[in-house]
Amino acid sequence: MSTSEAITNGVRVRVASQYLPEHSHAGQSERQWFFAYTVKISNEGIDTVQLVSRHWVITDANGRTEEVRGAGVVGAQPVLAPGESFEYTSGCPLKTAYGTMRGTYQMVTDDGQQFDAEIAPFALNIPYAVN
Repeated sequence: MSTSEAITNGVRVRVASQYLPEHSHAGQSERQWFFAYTVKISNEGIDTVQLVSRHWVITDANGRTEEVRGAGVVGAQPVLAPGESFEYTSGCPLKTAYGTMRGTYQMVTDDGQQFDAEIAPFALNIPYAVN
């Protein structure tokens, strides 16, 4: 399991990832490793904020990078008052047994201020992998 944490403008983003061997196909010709990651977004600031979109940068062990952008997360655009949190789990397939993810959540405050909350880099790797 890999974890990361970052705070931007009072918004804390914690991520924990894990390998899911039951969803992976490491021994077949179409090799794919599948990882789950759980994100907890906590508003530790003084303003109510809304997550409006996401931007992920996913890099595999061969240096191939994919960028993913979209509205909200898991079909939601959560609004977090001070002290509130939102947690979700999603997944990521890779063509290698190791990779990294990082990114940003585009946030907006009640008064219209926009900012990018950092998602610190975290590893996607099978247990005991040699990197």
